[in-house]
Amino acid sequence: METTQPESQYQPEPVVEQPANWKRFLLDILETLILAVVLYFGINAVSARVRVDGFSMRPTLQDGEYILVNKLAYKTGEPHRGDIVVFIFPVNPQEDLIKRVIGLPGESVSVHNGVVTVNDITLTEPYIASPPAYDGDWVIPDGQLFVLGDNRNDSRDSHQWGLLPIENVIGKAVLIYWPPKEWEVINHNAQITAAQKSLSTK
Repeated sequence: METTQPESQYQPEPVVEQPANWKRFLLDILETLILAVVLYFGINAVSARVRVDGFSMRPTLQDGEYILVNKLAYKTGEPHRGDIVVFIFPVNPQEDLIKRVIGLPGESVSVHNGVVTVNDITLTEPYIASPPAYDGDWVIPDGQLFVLGDNRNDSRDSHQWGLLPIENVIGKAVLIYWPPKEWEVINHNAQITAAQKSLSTK
């Protein structure tokens, strides 16, 4: 008589439990969030991103362009003639404006017959939309700046509301970054350098 061995029952492999890695996952997320926050506040501490609203800086800057601003530019240095600066509007601190520095502390600025002079030296200004159609004379004390828009006849600036306290300056505009086709490092007017050197030796 044949005998058969009983079939051995299948014994599944014991499941080895993988160590829980959710703690590592949460830690990675936390590290990423902390890094993002540090980068966000770090970038905001040294730069600002502003939108040009209006036509006062045409043709240099156009309405709707986005500008990168260096907030550290005047922490270690002083404004220079030709710098395009973003500042808190002295008349309305809730509003920021962007203009070009024309007159520096200790200087006198005159606008007559469509020509801007600083300490009796005529500025060459190839960046303006048209010559100013107004006249005036200003003396700039310490701690103040005289700023004008490049679109001289369509700009709220120092010829209307007066001088700008240096402490109101947020920073120096350095780059147009939007829209992409307008991407450009902002030229703070190399042409004005000769006049600036002449003024500094006067």
